[in-house]
Amino acid sequence: MSAKIFVPDQIAEKPALVVVLHGCTQNAAGYDCGSGWSQLADEHGFLLLFPEQRRANNPNLCFNWFSPADNARDRGEALSIREMIMAMVDTHGADPSRTFVTGLSAGGAMTSVMLASYPELFAGGAIIAGLPHGSASNIPQALEAMREAGAFSTKDLGDRVRRASNHDGPWPRVSIWHGSADATVSSTNADAILAQWLSVHGLEPAPDASEQIAGHRRCVWNDAAGRPLIEDYRIANMGHGTPLATTGRDACGMAMPHMLEAGISSTRRIASSWGLLETRTERKFAQSGGQGQEGTPTLPVARISRLEALSSEASRSTVSGTAEVEKIIHDALRAAGLMQ
Repeated sequence: MSAKIFVPDQIAEKPALVVVLHGCTQNAAGYDCGSGWSQLADEHGFLLLFPEQRRANNPNLCFNWFSPADNARDRGEALSIREMIMAMVDTHGADPSRTFVTGLSAGGAMTSVMLASYPELFAGGAIIAGLPHGSASNIPQALEAMREAGAFSTKDLGDRVRRASNHDGPWPRVSIWHGSADATVSSTNADAILAQWLSVHGLEPAPDASEQIAGHRRCVWNDAAGRPLIEDYRIANMGHGTPLATTGRDACGMAMPHMLEAGISSTRRIASSWGLLETRTERKFAQSGGQGQEGTPTLPVARISRLEALSSEASRSTVSGTAEVEKIIHDALRAAGLMQ
């Protein structure tokens, strides 16, 4: 596995770090272009890490969230991502207490893996069109889980997270995003993710608040101090992808395959919920680049660059290269509309 990073010209003092995991058939630069994460990072001085899958590990560039060799603590791809995070802390001074992770589809499922396997690393996570931790341990199970989450026990789902590490809390806060018309990853998986983290946080099924935003439902569960622990967004009539707002004051990112105009910016709302969108007067910058005035970020130049030192052999190929297995994957992705 390799990675790309985004370091703004002006880095906030003790910058937060956001780990962004792309979906199948995507790469780091494409997902960033669609989601707009680097736009916000440049404006607000936080760091971005984009782990990037290699075809040698998965022929369709999916993170191997379903592979026991990659989806557990200190194994394969999960371990590689953890090592990348620690390198960002050591090299760029990322604040270990403000590390977050988000991803789409297979990246969303790997976000579930990271939150369960390394909960001590993350203050929060956002799972977009993903699946709960422990959904599958091979390709057939993964395809079945994508079609339907099936019957589940809330306690069993929570136990999958609790068993994934020796962590005893506090747990990361979680944001869930899923399109109601998603024909690739059933929205029943969003129900299961919600049940999983309600169990982990020990929260009741009924939300503390609910509202409609741009025609989409948002429910929230708070901690004892009234701070959101879980947010659940269901995007009306949206298929499989990351919801975007490409016009208006909240515009962020660019519509493209699986990066979908929905009148609501998941990127901006996720970043805001994590406290990353401070006003200019609230920010303190550790260093200044370009010719702008102090405290005024300037336009980055070629800010996304390959993080060669973080390439890792720990993530070994766990998907067989045989024609039979590749045909299963290809047929499933074609049926889902993810490849021609």
